[in-house]
Amino acid sequence: MIQTLILAALSVAREREQGTFDQLLVTPLTPTDILIGKALPAVLVGVIQASLILAIALFWFRIPMAGAVSTLYLGLLVFTTACVGIGLSVSALSANMQQAMVYAFVLMMPLILLSGLITPVRNMPDGLQVATYANPLRFAIDLVRRVYLEGAGLADVAADFIPMLAVAAVTLPLAAWLFRNRFA
Repeated sequence: MIQTLILAALSVAREREQGTFDQLLVTPLTPTDILIGKALPAVLVGVIQASLILAIALFWFRIPMAGAVSTLYLGLLVFTTACVGIGLSVSALSANMQQAMVYAFVLMMPLILLSGLITPVRNMPDGLQVATYANPLRFAIDLVRRVYLEGAGLADVAADFIPMLAVAAVTLPLAAWLFRNRFA
């Protein structure tokens, strides 16, 4: 999550600092095309990193996987897309790379702390439990644990996809709208 979010957050901010983002906006590409071009490499990096971690868990530590690889990868793809949406929204709001880094780190700490990785969500105060529904990491962790360790199928983890897809459905169009209206 960390590298995917930062990579996406820095992509547009770097272009803006170098002055090439304005050149992208005057090309025949739509802001949606630009968004897809910025999102795909970050999603690819996230999936490749997840694949490396999966390979290490399977072959080095010999932790057997109980579930289907396809369900795990579908969940990872949706999760990285949600993270990239957050990163691109941060990038669209940032004036420069330093601002994008600060915004990304300010977002990452609560996302990690409220994910259930360190403290179970059910042990958090009620207000924070509600806030975790906007955190794609919470549902990605639950999905990976259940698929990898318990052998849960797609129907069993379908509820984990909904919040991650909702975050992606809000943040990606928001980033495209910010590209179009803030910089056009």
